[in-house]
Order: sequence, then structure tokens, then C-alpha cells
Amino acid sequence: MDASFNPIHLPAASLIQDTAALAKVELRPLVAQIDQEGLYPEAFLRTLGAIGGFASIGSEAQGGTALGLGTQIRTLATVGAECGSTAFLGWCQSACGWYLRQTPNAAVRERYLPQVMRATALAGTGMSNTVKHLSGIEKHLLQARPEGEGFVVNGSLPWVSNLGESHVFAASAQLPDGRYIMFMARGDAAGVTLKPCPEFCALEGTRTLNVRFVDVRIEQADLLADAEQFEDFIRSIKPGFILLQIGMGAGVIEACLKTIRDSNLATPKPNAYLDDQYDTLRAELDALLLRTQELADQADAGTVAMLPVLEVRLAASELALRAAQSAALHAGAKGYLMRHAAQRHSREALFVAIVTPAIKHLRLEIERLRAQG
Repeated sequence: MDASFNPIHLPAASLIQDTAALAKVELRPLVAQIDQEGLYPEAFLRTLGAIGGFASIGSEAQGGTALGLGTQIRTLATVGAECGSTAFLGWCQSACGWYLRQTPNAAVRERYLPQVMRATALAGTGMSNTVKHLSGIEKHLLQARPEGEGFVVNGSLPWVSNLGESHVFAASAQLPDGRYIMFMARGDAAGVTLKPCPEFCALEGTRTLNVRFVDVRIEQADLLADAEQFEDFIRSIKPGFILLQIGMGAGVIEACLKTIRDSNLATPKPNAYLDDQYDTLRAELDALLLRTQELADQADAGTVAMLPVLEVRLAASELALRAAQSAALHAGAKGYLMRHAAQRHSREALFVAIVTPAIKHLRLEIERLRAQG
């Protein structure tokens, strides 16, 4: 393994402290530009990777810090307390790293995982369509045909975030026999075209692009899972894919709590009549994070069940929406100003609730699993 990827030995608390300090100095001054001008915080992402901010999920032998999925989630929450958009980018990077950690194929793991964990390669995750397709919500948008020792992929993905020509990303494609492969690709690969998406109401700084594949060649060495491995592989990555999103949600909730606390210093008496007070939301967030850590430890061990994962992810979405509304109401008329943090929190919390798996998707899957007993 390249010497530049020697493991960083950092206890979890030190990593979180370092992340908070970095976010305060390098990210906080950029938040307005990220939110309102679509600034992509590439330098921050790379610096976060350099201090081990994406390396918790990997073992030391893989070039990671072995601090675990729970620490990775807390790192994302620390970023999200400053900027929800950037926490989402961190989720994309972390999710791609999680896929690479879990893959049974050593070649693709060794080629990409150290670079993704250190953010020397920035990474997207083009799996939203796949997750929804496997739940019966959408048709599969990428198609692959075997050709020689590899595959040729065609189709398009409407939304892939944390992307650029020099970036890598994960995706899956459906074979003619109805089975699937999952693979790594590059933004500058032959046959890959990246195009801007329509303007969002938020998350404009997340480099979310439309990706079109025209006869894109995928080699065996870039497969995360072949057709025989795909079902087991999806089962292994789905809990981490979902739990990592709680980092983004928890960060937004934390930011809302700060707005509520600051607003109560100015107008404590009228604010006392509002629902969802600081202490209640604080207690719910702490309980959510505790439960998330328990499930993350189980996911690391490969023993986690999907139903509690879906339930805690749903709770994060619902709490983010409540916290954002409460923050805006506590702020009062000031919270309706475009430049006020409460306005941004409202849009970020809405994204937490609609990003795949959205609230409606989560409730659908929860109902199915509960019906199965």
C-alpha cells in the first residue's frame, strides 16, 4: 500500500474536536456562499479527508482509522452543525467509502478505498435510483450488457451529487437477464457526460449533476459486486448507507438548537409558549444519537436488522422538520429573512426528509417489514 495512506491514529473524541475546529475556521465563513451562490466547498472536503474525517469506516490495514461507522456519523453531524449541504457532501463521500469497505472484490477496494477515505479522490454515490427501484418505486435507469471480460453501460441518472470530471462515483446497472451489477466509474470516463440539473431551492453547492452513459466500458476490476454477489452486497451496504444520513440530519438539528437557544436569550418570555422547546428537542436528539451508535456498532459487526435502521432514520427526518420549524418560530420575523440561519435550516431539514430514502419511502418499507413479522 502507498506510504501516503498510512493509518492516522486518532481517538474518536479528538477527531470530532478537530473536525469542529476545522469547520468553524474553514467552513463557517463560506456557508452563505454555499447556500445562496452554489459554492462547492472542495478545499474543505479535501482538508477534512486529510485529517481523517472520512477514514473512520476503514480498518488500519485498509488505510483507515478503524474508529467505526458511529464515529463517521458523528463526524458528519459535526460538519452539519455548520452547513447541512456540506454534511450531505460528506455523506456522499462516506457512503462511497462504505461500499468500498464492504465489497468482496479486493481489486476495486484497494484501487479506490484509501483515496476516498483521504479525499484525494472525491466521490459521489449514484445509488438513489437503485434503492428506489429495489423498493418498487422507480424503473432501473442504467442498463448493462456483457462484453468480453467486462460490461457496456447505457442510460442516465438524473441526480448524482459530489460529482465532477475528476471525481469517482458508484452506480449499478441492470443486465438483460434482470440481474444487476454494481461498479465504480469516473466522471471523465469515455462515454460519460455530466450536465447541470435544474436549480434547487437549496443544496446548490453540492455539485449535483445529471450523468449520462453512452457505451461506457466497465471492467471486472471496477466491479463492487457482480451479478452473483449483488443481492448479498446490497444487503450488506444498505444499513450503513441509511445510518450515515443521520449524521447530516443530526447536524441540522444541532444547528436548529443553537438558533433556538440564541433566540431565547433575546425573547425568552414569548418563546416559552411555543411547542418543541430546546430541552425537549435536545433530549430527543441525544436519544436518537445513542440509538444510532448502537445500530452503527451492529452494522460494523454485520448483525444489524433493517427495521430499526429504517425507524431511526425516519425519526431523524421527523425530528429535523420539527426542529427547523421550531427554530424559525423562535427566531420570529428575523427567521423569515433569507440571510437568517433559520431560513437555511428549514430548507436543509426538508432535504433530510426527501433525500432517498424519503419519509414516504421509509414508511413504506417499515410497513412492509412489520407486516412480515
